[in-house]
Amino acid sequence: MEYLIRFSQSHESFRLPEIQSLAVVEGLDLEVISYSDESPFCIVRLESEEAAKTLLRRSVLAQTIHELWGAGETYDELHAAVKRSTAHIWPKYKDVSFKINIDAYQGSRSEKNKLALINTFAYLPFEGLILLKSPDQEFTIFEEWEFDSVPRNLPNPLKVYFGRLVGHSIREVIKTYDLKKRGYISTTSMDSELALITANIALAAPGKIFYDPFVGTGSFPIACAHFGALGMGSDIDGRSVRGEGGKRSLKGNFKQYGLEHLLGAVFVSDLTNSPVRRARILDGIVCDPPYGVREGLKVLGCRDPEKDAWLVEKGKRSYQLAKLIPGKPYNNR
Repeated sequence: MEYLIRFSQSHESFRLPEIQSLAVVEGLDLEVISYSDESPFCIVRLESEEAAKTLLRRSVLAQTIHELWGAGETYDELHAAVKRSTAHIWPKYKDVSFKINIDAYQGSRSEKNKLALINTFAYLPFEGLILLKSPDQEFTIFEEWEFDSVPRNLPNPLKVYFGRLVGHSIREVIKTYDLKKRGYISTTSMDSELALITANIALAAPGKIFYDPFVGTGSFPIACAHFGALGMGSDIDGRSVRGEGGKRSLKGNFKQYGLEHLLGAVFVSDLTNSPVRRARILDGIVCDPPYGVREGLKVLGCRDPEKDAWLVEKGKRSYQLAKLIPGKPYNNR
């Protein structure tokens, strides 16, 4: 069966990778039939309505998914497609309450025009109540207009679709993890939407372990934990990890969302000399490497160890000893 995914028109280059990654996580057979970064409408083929609901249940960039009843470049083509493809299932919806919406992307219609469009579907044998709130079934007419079509007064949209709503995404969860509501952040804390998208693309799921070598205040491990994975990390600046104690700390952020049981080890480490060794214990590394825009590049140690005073032990300067624990949290370099 073909389904229409209604995406948000944001982070366009991540939308298809996220959906494809979620299909892998959920073990779904997904076929993308049509997709463009310029459009919020994506046509896919899935084996069932349950599979469609499952695909979107943890998506961040999608909004809704609809059983596609028809598509066309004109309304005549759309009506012909609906009659040809779905007449056999119309009796299922004969006596249920319903409503029909209009989603005009990049376009606009008056209320009078909207009602006239809805009435063109009067051939559908629906006899149930029309309810604007909480109907049993919700149908949508999707229109895709050319950019700036309203000022140009173009007569017709580029493409039209008609579909039955079958599932919603979790896009509202972005508000839950909004940095403005988080107890402890820094200048480099990753935006909640991008962190959640990254966790989805990385295939975060229960039973997996993800590591952030630039953990900061924990945005990426928190996003992975939201999807059930264990999050761990390290940072060169121990102060960002420790925070100010209590709620204003990385651990406090996990507690804020009730995810403390999914917080793994967090430690201070310079990635250029990391204690993490090559081993098959991690399912993924999710991070936003520092690149000097909001925070300068920092490494453990000092600018010039030959000129700085260091403890001499057994004939060697302390910075040359394997057991060295630097006395300074970090220095600019």
